[in-house]
Amino acid sequence: MKSLLVLVFSILLMGELNAQKAYSALPKYAPSALKEDADILKKTLEANHPSLYWYTSKQQLDSAYEVMMNSINDSLNEIEYKNKLATWVALIKCGHTTTQYSKRFIKELPKNRYPRFPLQIKFWEDSAVVLSNGYFQDSMIRRGTIVQSINNKPIAYYRDSLFKQIALDGNASNHQYQTLSSIFPDGYKQVFGIDSTYLIGYINEAGKPDTISLGNFAPIPRDTGINKPRPIINQTTLSKRQLRLLSLRSLSIDTITRSAYFRLTTFSKGNLKTFFRRSFKTLKKENIQHLILDLRENGGGRISNSIALTKYLKQTPFKIADSVIAISRKFKHGKYIQSSWMYWLAMNLGASKAADGSIHYKRFEEHNYQPRNRFAFKGNAYLVQGGYTFSAATMVIGALKGQENILVIGEESGGGQYGNSAMHIPQIILPNTKLRVRLPLYRMVINQRLPKGRGIEPDIKIPPSSYAIRMGFDPKMAAIQALIKSKNN
Repeated sequence: MKSLLVLVFSILLMGELNAQKAYSALPKYAPSALKEDADILKKTLEANHPSLYWYTSKQQLDSAYEVMMNSINDSLNEIEYKNKLATWVALIKCGHTTTQYSKRFIKELPKNRYPRFPLQIKFWEDSAVVLSNGYFQDSMIRRGTIVQSINNKPIAYYRDSLFKQIALDGNASNHQYQTLSSIFPDGYKQVFGIDSTYLIGYINEAGKPDTISLGNFAPIPRDTGINKPRPIINQTTLSKRQLRLLSLRSLSIDTITRSAYFRLTTFSKGNLKTFFRRSFKTLKKENIQHLILDLRENGGGRISNSIALTKYLKQTPFKIADSVIAISRKFKHGKYIQSSWMYWLAMNLGASKAADGSIHYKRFEEHNYQPRNRFAFKGNAYLVQGGYTFSAATMVIGALKGQENILVIGEESGGGQYGNSAMHIPQIILPNTKLRVRLPLYRMVINQRLPKGRGIEPDIKIPPSSYAIRMGFDPKMAAIQALIKSKNN
């Protein structure tokens, strides 16, 4: 197993295509500076990461690290270096331990984003289907078109190559599919560079394999006069703040079917506790019997907000986790950890040391949270999840799954059902390149009775389909509406 992992990692590094031509203006860093950053990252993770060897052994990680270090024999720019570093970090298999570009690079990214690969592609299992084409007037490659190859290489080659940089919880691979579907044009450019044209192999409308050549995509500047003015349709009177809040959380009610659609994309922002109270008060007032809770876009956030939501739906007392443990509250390499003093203070005030030297957050280990009586929802609830459903959102679904009035619908969650590493998550900032790596400080075993390494499986699995994408409908919502209709006779 060790030799196979090292071989695969070596092939990835040796076969890494040069993206320099796509970012020719980026400064390069000397090999010594790059190796120093990698050394600091490894030592910092070893000192404080609570689950470094949860899924990959120390021997395997160390071997892959040596392969990476030996491959740094020339100067690299930030893109090229991140491609190497992110591939190693992803081997940890912790969805909260992710590699991010420097703030400087992110600030300059809009200027370097185009030109890029022209197709946004949705991936799942062995499928790849076009979501959008930058050349929107192209009548051949439209939404729902099945893509089989790019430049005579099977689409699986690009999928598997980019998967190596996407961190996930254990082996909950649906998160990789969802993430790749959202970043494919940018990910393609940053790993494979750009070509003048791309030969796309696809299935045409007659159901036959076909090819077409597409160029790089770049939006036409608005001041060229080429773009025609767009008509203003249904101009909204909502403020920017209202629009922002609607993007985070929304509630819509159908009084005829006595159903409600509750969309929640985060547990971090949006004055959520007040919103929950008002929403569930409204559900009770309108005698709503069916609640659709859509968490497909929810990557998590504050655990306190996830607890607040769970209280309105859970019918019995519940705990957050079986154990919440850090390996140390000392920061040996604290000067590379953003605001390490703040996390040191929080861990000393909020956690306690056990006899074995581990640090426990006992509040979440021992406290039983009580369901709400006022405005509690007692009807049928349909929880919709997918590969983006992560962290605190997974905790909500995990606490509710199996309850008599709850159905989980969709795809496997991205967040692990057994547990994850999270809670406090500062950033490691590497001194030379300024690349950032997120560092979770607590290992949280949510439910030790469940298998480790996978996300939550839905009660009713409904995968994507090329037909649904092409026709523009949501099969998960269609299935829920059919269930509601059958229960309402």
